Amino acid sequence: MMKESEGVNADDPRRRFAEECRSSRELYPEMRLSQDQLARMLRTSKSTIGRVETCAGPIPSNLPPLLDQVFSTDGLFKRLYEEIVAQSFPAQYRRGVALEREAIVVRQWSPTVVPGLLQTADYARTLLRGGAPRASEEEIKAKVAAQLARQDILKRDAPPDVRVVLCESVIRRQIGSRDIMRGQLAALLAHGAKAAIRIQVLPLDAEAHLFIDGGARFLTGPNHLTLVCVEAYRTVAIIDDPEQVREAMRAYDGLTGEALSTRESARLIRGQMEALT
Repeated sequence: MMKESEGVNADDPRRRFAEECRSSRELYPEMRLSQDQLARMLRTSKSTIGRVETCAGPIPSNLPPLLDQVFSTDGLFKRLYEEIVAQSFPAQYRRGVALEREAIVVRQWSPTVVPGLLQTADYARTLLRGGAPRASEEEIKAKVAAQLARQDILKRDAPPDVRVVLCESVIRRQIGSRDIMRGQLAALLAHGAKAAIRIQVLPLDAEAHLFIDGGARFLTGPNHLTLVCVEAYRTVAIIDDPEQVREAMRAYDGLTGEALSTRESARLIRGQMEALT
């Protein structure tokens, strides 16, 4: 267990996760579980449980719901894990990540790169390494894990509806090696085949529009209110003014109308993927 002197705040969700795991294991109703016994129940390794309980390294994304099931904790570990994921991002991005995890509909326009919700590990690693050339491998590994953890919302029994419009340049711009880009395009096709996800490509000759110089996410929460997240270099703005949100939504609707159909978009993505073989 990490000590206060090591600089871990008692309110830190990562530490709380570790403490809840250890206390739930030691106070298990039938008997005190060892790390090895808990690992067997979760079909993981003792070393994984040891790392979780000492705050060493990332938490496997499949572990929180399994802990909730074994300990009957009514989603406690899942909620803590979501807090951990949100806090792994810079402060200015955390609210957007938290809103995304609660959204019932996610709409996104991206003029430059594949959105984080749909990125492969290799594609994400290439982007993150390019954006932080002086970062250590461990730092990059942690950032990739945090990025991929955002995709947990797509694995839920009732995932949000995801609607993505990509500029054609996103499909044609090679990020990393040909293999990395081909893998990313294949992942887009796989995502687009799911009932909850719709991917469209906006042709390069489309008319100018409100978001031509930047990306935007439209997050609709359980209360059916929509907020707009607009990101730029190390900054993010969350727009909640109703009139501005309506204006942004009209612009997004215009993009979906100008974009290729999902079938035509898949054909374009497949063609670009095959061109990289």
